[in-house]
Amino acid sequence: MRKFSKELGRLLFIVVVWLRLSAMACSQPQQQQRVPCFFIFGDSLVDNGNNNRMVTLARANYRPYGIDFPQGVTGRFTNGRTYVDVIAQLLGFPTYIPPYSRTRGPALMRGVNLASGAAGIRDETGDNLGGHTSMNQQVLTFGNTSARNEKDYSRQLTQLYSFGARKVIVTAIGQIGCIPYQLARYRGNSSRCNEDINKAIVMFNSGLKKLVDNYNGGQLSGAKFVYLDAYQSNVDVYQNPKASGFEVIDKGCCGVGRNNGQITCLPLQEPCPDRTKYLFWDAFHPTDTANVGFGKATFSSGTRYTHPINIQQLAML
Repeated sequence: MRKFSKELGRLLFIVVVWLRLSAMACSQPQQQQRVPCFFIFGDSLVDNGNNNRMVTLARANYRPYGIDFPQGVTGRFTNGRTYVDVIAQLLGFPTYIPPYSRTRGPALMRGVNLASGAAGIRDETGDNLGGHTSMNQQVLTFGNTSARNEKDYSRQLTQLYSFGARKVIVTAIGQIGCIPYQLARYRGNSSRCNEDINKAIVMFNSGLKKLVDNYNGGQLSGAKFVYLDAYQSNVDVYQNPKASGFEVIDKGCCGVGRNNGQITCLPLQEPCPDRTKYLFWDAFHPTDTANVGFGKATFSSGTRYTHPINIQQLAML
């Protein structure tokens, strides 16, 4: 397990997502909105353009990224909507939550997306790819505080609480051992996925779920945390992909090399013709179809992928 600890730490930036829903310091919500504002913290799974002007390899501001998105190329690391775009729609927001890099003034009080591709729990995560905004930088931007060196996941969530966050969604790590990037590198014969990485993720997610239970148990008074089980969602799709409408679950819709997983989509590369049949858009990121499916499943369905309640129930509290 030890030899994969460094690999897992490097991969955390791909999947860790934090959302923040709170009435504190928010503008008056429009009638159809279920919550007054929506703040997003995370990595490339939910980045919607914050990395566009950075000197970094972690950018998606070129086609074919955004090929199925109404606004075209925006910096989203997928062909269409991200998971949080779907949640924003289900929460009744009239528009998608804008990136912090292009938002100023009163609009900030309606919520912003601070996510940055290549970000991770630790500040140094993603440094090999160039510029990005780390998780700590995102949290400090939101709170306008001078505190530094907050590298621990639990402390980051506690810090969000100190800034007024009272409804928080924490997403588990998915089956990183099964993404095209890993399949392109893995040479094992007993499984199509790298189960050593997946086992390490299961251990991390178990601790994360316990952390959520501790917070809900009174450790952070007045707050409600929801755990989204992205790992179990991935397991279910892999066990029965046709139930979700997928025909291809082991390669990206675009990319290079084995499983289209050696690098991400190249500029102007022609992607697969039917993106709805693919679980993955590129080496790392799910398609619009996959994001919509997970969004709807966690928003109002039962608690198979949410704990202890779903997102709709959280918004109603």
